[in-house]
Amino acid sequence: MVAGFGLRALWSKHDDCEPGGLLSKGFRMLSFPSSVRIFLALQPCDMRKSFDGLHALVEHALEDNVRSGALFVFSNKRRTLLKILYFDGNGLWILAKRLERGTFTWPQGDDEKIALSPRALALLLEGVDLTQTKAKKWYKC
Repeated sequence: MVAGFGLRALWSKHDDCEPGGLLSKGFRMLSFPSSVRIFLALQPCDMRKSFDGLHALVEHALEDNVRSGALFVFSNKRRTLLKILYFDGNGLWILAKRLERGTFTWPQGDDEKIALSPRALALLLEGVDLTQTKAKKWYKC
C-alpha cells in the first residue's frame, strides 16, 4: 500500500511483453481498487505542467476537486505521454508514463472529462484500443 491509497505493486505473471523491461520479467507495476474514481481529461495538455499546473487544470478546466481522492489522467497532444494526478490526504502524487513507440488511444468527446473504471485505465495503459472494445450486454452494470 502506498500512502493509504490502495495503490499496490502487483507481482503477477504477464508473459507477452517486450524483452528488457520490468513487464517482460513477469511483473505488473500498478493496480487500483475498484472503488477509486478515475477521470480522463479529453483535451491534451502541456506536459511540462507539474503539481501546481495539473492541480489548476483539475480545478478550473475539469471543474473538480483534486482532494476528492480521484485519479486525474492527462495526456499530451501526440498521446505519447500520460500523467496521473492524485491527492492521498496529505500530498499530491504524479505518476507518469512515456511510450517508447506508438500512442495511447484516447477517447473523443465534447466534454472536458470522462469517468473510467480501474479496469479500463489498466487496458488503456497496456495499449488496448478502448474504442474498439465493448462490454457484452450481460456484463453491463
